[in-house]
Amino acid sequence: MSAPAPSTLAIVDAEPLPRQEEVLTDAALAFVAELHRQFTPRRNELLARRGERRAEIARTSTLDFLPETAAVRADDSWKVAPAPAALNDRRVEITGPTDRKMTINALNSGAKVWLADFEDASAPTWENVVLGQLNLTDAYERRIDFTDPKSGKSYALKSADELATVVMRPRGWHLEERHLQLDGVSVPGALVDFGLYFFHNAQRLIDLGKGPYFYLPKTESHLEARLWNDIFVFAQDYVGIPQGTVRATVLIETITAAYEMEEILYELRDHAAGLNAGRWDYLFSIVKNFRDGGAKFVLPDRNAVTMTAPFMRAYTELLVRTCHKRGAHAIGGMAAFIPSRRDAEVNKVAFEKVKADKDREANDGFDGSWVAHPDLVPIALASFDAVLGEKPNQKDRLRDDVSVAPGDLIAIDSLDASPTYDGLRNAVAVGIRYIEAWLRGLGAVAIFNLMEDAATAEISRSQIWQWINADVVFENGEHATADLARKVAAEELAAIREEIGEETFTAGKWQQAHDLLLQVSLDQDYADFLTLPAYEQLR
Repeated sequence: MSAPAPSTLAIVDAEPLPRQEEVLTDAALAFVAELHRQFTPRRNELLARRGERRAEIARTSTLDFLPETAAVRADDSWKVAPAPAALNDRRVEITGPTDRKMTINALNSGAKVWLADFEDASAPTWENVVLGQLNLTDAYERRIDFTDPKSGKSYALKSADELATVVMRPRGWHLEERHLQLDGVSVPGALVDFGLYFFHNAQRLIDLGKGPYFYLPKTESHLEARLWNDIFVFAQDYVGIPQGTVRATVLIETITAAYEMEEILYELRDHAAGLNAGRWDYLFSIVKNFRDGGAKFVLPDRNAVTMTAPFMRAYTELLVRTCHKRGAHAIGGMAAFIPSRRDAEVNKVAFEKVKADKDREANDGFDGSWVAHPDLVPIALASFDAVLGEKPNQKDRLRDDVSVAPGDLIAIDSLDASPTYDGLRNAVAVGIRYIEAWLRGLGAVAIFNLMEDAATAEISRSQIWQWINADVVFENGEHATADLARKVAAEELAAIREEIGEETFTAGKWQQAHDLLLQVSLDQDYADFLTLPAYEQLR
């Protein structure tokens, strides 16, 4: 008797979408199902290992470079694979979700790379997951255009040689895709996003002189990088393209990964393209892991933690040194400012800050950096052009002058700043406004002239939690308490109602967002990611 055919993926509880059959083909779903069978058990083990690591940090309040991988760090002979031509010059990268308008604007922006985001800048509604894939394929086939229904303005792609190279970011390992299930078990969102994109576009991208390039988010260890490497090897064999065609840039946006940068590059070495200093999630990760470590780990207001803070400086300097030692690109952090159409003075001050930030990164040895808005591309470009000139990168700058001790990366108390009452109010305001938009399916949201994504909401709720549990006293003498957080949240919700009017307020998800922010900020049982309870409410 022949073996029974393996069961196939089921689409569960999802309204049909226009043209979804172009994305959710039988062959593509069979590939995703095979990824799920092969790799989800290891993913589950690694998620459990995160919990064990976090418990160890809670017990010791410290971290160190791993003794068991010392030989990898000491071996100067290995390097990552050389960068493909399409990824050799990355001096400016723009980030954003994969809706139709953003796809065109990002590709046309003048940036060298577009981070096409299915992660923190995208709320994972079924529509965003499926139609985002369709938009990318349409862009590669040059059959994409968009007319804004409000303004009537039309958008179309520039010539091929003017378009940014796409580096796609799938969801983090912790998220499920509830609409795709195998035998009643949801497939990890990361495998859905990677699998659909890779299956449909790997060969198509090779034919365009590029390749399937990825950003890997929320990585916490070199073992998670090893899992991704094994997925790449399997996927390339499955569709019949050469090994080493995939390239991955890993976001060093967790505090544990900062202690394993070399090991992460080593695990991915045939597929590694670089590391990125993902600053907002990095701060969230510090609070999450050291949230009960006492006063010396209490972060001040988010806006007071600049990249010149000693512990942030240690992190970025180590990242540049590590990347260049191993022949990889070092990509800098996000400039999140959104230019105001009404206030030239706001723009002038912000542009000066962005320029200073990008000048510092270029002079520190970074090979490129992130912006959130097309208007910031020329500013970042000028900073890197001034240092790079005609060179595509500065990987020859080895930064042998950099020496970072384990304690430097977690010396939070080296920053001379404290939490403030205004900082609490800002965290509440940003948290409510972001979560409300996320629950409506928007992952990248302009709030107070900054482009916010899920990482900034994570910082907001984590800081509220930490300040309350550390019994912080603000400069006005008030103690950080759950009651104070509730009072501020009620005032912010009333102010939003006043600002937008009763009809718009009622049509939104404001009360739901307020309640969810307080849930994840005040529960003693700290949720690993706010997007986990939020996803239960996302429709």
